[in-house]
Amino acid sequence: HFPGRRQTRRCCRRLWKSRRWRRERGLWWRVNVRRERKMDDDRILERERLQIEQIRELDFEELQVEEVEDQTDSDEDDDDPAAIHSTSHAPVSDNHGADELVFNPALASLHTYLGEVEDTQNRLDFVDGGTVLKLPLFYLEGVVLFPEATLPLKIFQSSFLAAVERALNQANAPSTIGVIRVYREGAQFKYANVGTTAEIRQYRRLGDGSFNVITRGQQRFRLKRRWTDVEGFPCGEVQIIDEDLPLRTPRDAFGKLVPLSNVRGRHNLSAMSLSTPLRDTDEQSVANSEESFESALSPSEKRLHYSAVDSIMDDWTSSDDDQVVSTSDIQSSGSNPYSSRSTGCLASGQDNGKGQDGQSPNGKTPVSQGKCQKQNRLTSFRENTDLTRFRMAPRAYWPFWAYRMYDSYCLAQRAADLWKQIVGVPNMEAFVNKPDILSFSIASKIPVSESIRQELLELDGVSYRLQREIELLESFDRVRCKHCQTVIARRSDMLVMSSDGPLGAYVNPYGYVHEIMTFYKANDIALTGRPVKKDSWFPGYAWTIANCATCETQLGWLFTATNKKLKPSSFWAVRSSQVADDMR
Repeated sequence: HFPGRRQTRRCCRRLWKSRRWRRERGLWWRVNVRRERKMDDDRILERERLQIEQIRELDFEELQVEEVEDQTDSDEDDDDPAAIHSTSHAPVSDNHGADELVFNPALASLHTYLGEVEDTQNRLDFVDGGTVLKLPLFYLEGVVLFPEATLPLKIFQSSFLAAVERALNQANAPSTIGVIRVYREGAQFKYANVGTTAEIRQYRRLGDGSFNVITRGQQRFRLKRRWTDVEGFPCGEVQIIDEDLPLRTPRDAFGKLVPLSNVRGRHNLSAMSLSTPLRDTDEQSVANSEESFESALSPSEKRLHYSAVDSIMDDWTSSDDDQVVSTSDIQSSGSNPYSSRSTGCLASGQDNGKGQDGQSPNGKTPVSQGKCQKQNRLTSFRENTDLTRFRMAPRAYWPFWAYRMYDSYCLAQRAADLWKQIVGVPNMEAFVNKPDILSFSIASKIPVSESIRQELLELDGVSYRLQREIELLESFDRVRCKHCQTVIARRSDMLVMSSDGPLGAYVNPYGYVHEIMTFYKANDIALTGRPVKKDSWFPGYAWTIANCATCETQLGWLFTATNKKLKPSSFWAVRSSQVADDMR
């Protein structure tokens, strides 16, 4: 049976449709397969690209590690006590995620944005006070350099390039320049009379002839006269300031109370005279000990002495009526004639049981028991307390506490404690025994205005400088705009982003040096422009110009992290030259 023409045509049409459907289906399948393969290839390429970027970042971090280690070695050669961490980013504490990174403050203090720099060969030792030097001068607006502080410079002008060349090659003060603060008064520029010599520690000559320089403050000087050199750069004749030695309270001004028998002439007073030289020996400490003092007293003098001391301590111990004193806490003293009597009172009063007529078994009334308890408390207090300060007798006109106000070592300890409480970083405990270095270290890092910093630089005397710094630390509470007095930040908002401390000097690509203080939060500040990654002072952060929202004065910059894992994610940098003197 052969199909007819119509049926054959119908069958061919069905076959053609089925083939077309298969062909279209196959084409769709092949296209989808190719698309999925391409997407997989893109994913693989993206994954490989990310891995390559991570490897490059690791290589870059290793490169920074090598640079930091090299810098550490050079610093150790220079007897620099500053320690440099070995990683550019360190894992944060447990409060953050495991993948998060925290910025290493050591990178900011290295000024890596200046590129590679070379160490200078010739170094100038500290010169004696009163020495007169002729140095190239750098006038910097908004900058106050202190001894032991770091100052970076970018030098483009031909006259200042000649000044650097002169400083590197001069014989009397090799690699040394003078830094003077310049400030405005109306339309005129004023020059400070006191500045600091800066030693060129590292420098780099760029291809265009400019210099990148890192200097370090050395000694204060007074500017005697200034002139312009034939090569066009400013020069000056400076006199090195003779720094005073830290003051201690003189031993000869105070001593143990002289026994009355000595006053009556029974003993020789030559050992207690003002002509006794100052000696810090163990023999003198033993001679001035508590036992040697009390052993020199007669019984009547001891009675008078203890009654005077007990009258002072009575007010301190009277409020502590509920305190229980055990016999194990009380040591008998042979030099105290009342110790046995007091112990006896305590022993007799240990039995709290009362007999008939409201009396204790030993016959003591409650009134007499109260007297014994009071005497026991006085005895315990006297034996467990250093009473040296009560037995210090002034041999000079002023009392003991007046001399303590000018004791450089006492002031240094107080300033270090305040710094640890208010700022925290860096630790100042290592300089407590060097009050002169401590005073300059705090002055170079304390976040105050440039005019106050210049005031600290001009102060002569370690104790006076420490007193002023203690006053500033105690009163430091708010940061205000210099022009409109708007509160920008508070002390609690302070953030230390450099191992040098909360305030440091940095130079921009155009050669302007800015001293900035860093905060993690700021108020009434408006941003201008977009974040810029190039020439950032803090690696891993982009900077944005920040202006005062009230007076539109440029206050500083906002730094934002370019890596989402980097902490802190952002912080503010405020120029010290735009900060008001009133910090309360």
